[in-house]
Amino acid sequence: MGSNRAIPFYITISVVAFVISKIIMAVLCYRRWKRKQMVLQDSFTGGKLVMFRSARIKSLKPNMFLKKTTKLNNKDIIGSGGYGTVYKLVINDSISFAIKRLNRLSAEQDRGFERELEAMGDIKHRNIVTLYGYYNAPQYNLLIYELMPNGSLDSLLHGKSMNKMILDWHSRYKIAVGAARGISYLHHDCIPHIIHRDIKSSNILLDYDLEARISDFGLATLMEPDKTHVSTLVAGTFGYLAPEYFDTGKATVKGDVYSFGVVLLELLTGKKPTDEAFIEEGTKLVTWVKTVVQEKREEYVLDSSLEDCPVDEVNRVFSIALMCLEPEPSNRPTMAEVLKMLEQIRQEEVAPGT
Repeated sequence: MGSNRAIPFYITISVVAFVISKIIMAVLCYRRWKRKQMVLQDSFTGGKLVMFRSARIKSLKPNMFLKKTTKLNNKDIIGSGGYGTVYKLVINDSISFAIKRLNRLSAEQDRGFERELEAMGDIKHRNIVTLYGYYNAPQYNLLIYELMPNGSLDSLLHGKSMNKMILDWHSRYKIAVGAARGISYLHHDCIPHIIHRDIKSSNILLDYDLEARISDFGLATLMEPDKTHVSTLVAGTFGYLAPEYFDTGKATVKGDVYSFGVVLLELLTGKKPTDEAFIEEGTKLVTWVKTVVQEKREEYVLDSSLEDCPVDEVNRVFSIALMCLEPEPSNRPTMAEVLKMLEQIRQEEVAPGT
């Protein structure tokens, strides 16, 4: 009998111990989370500056950073997009940031702003633009990003003559692989998985070595909290949107794959999806390329600035692009498969000599 009475006592002790251990873990996690951030409340504007701790911002003085950030004006603008305007913030000769000022969120959307940014701030990958922090103010919200010195793929391929850069085949292939690696990471390795929803050349940024970095990931989710996997938010850019999007209005990973296929065509042809010539002819880049490829005339669509390209490599990238652009989403490869196919192009080349 005594042993039977002891059982509830041991159960109670076990439950209490379990609860205490969970509380201790929660406190430790909270302290670790606080150590990861540098938080500054701005009594003047009522805003809050949050910087995720990293070696790059370790020496920054929050008040000085906040002062410079709130003084940004039109002369500091380096770009704009559907989600807002991007400014260049120079701290000193060695430290600069890209500041994205978001279009104002609704009160309901604003409640999810910080939660989503915490998740975005945890993402660290060599092909993803680093988010260093954010500024949450009553009138607007700012995102603080790593500054990419070579701008966007869009500006390099299609920008004004002073911004354009002649990209050789090696550089374009490298950009394609890097961008695929970044999107594959968002789709397959992030928990929860992230659908970008707006893959396009202006959202592929380039560092000093022309290494591709995916930007604006998670912003569509940020604009519509609690819908990470499939979103009914109208997102995306004309010319890059998958055909099924116009029927369902839903963004999926296969929609990202289609958009990446369009980017591959841009790299191959040097043409924008919304090129004036296509609009005048009532067609679009994808339709034009498919027609020419079916007629085995790929050399006619290749960017004229590309010289002495390895024909086999070019043709294989064309083939991968067309797989991504399959009208039926289920027939498209995943981004992990796309990345593997792109990487194999060069791996198979060097294999015989190794």
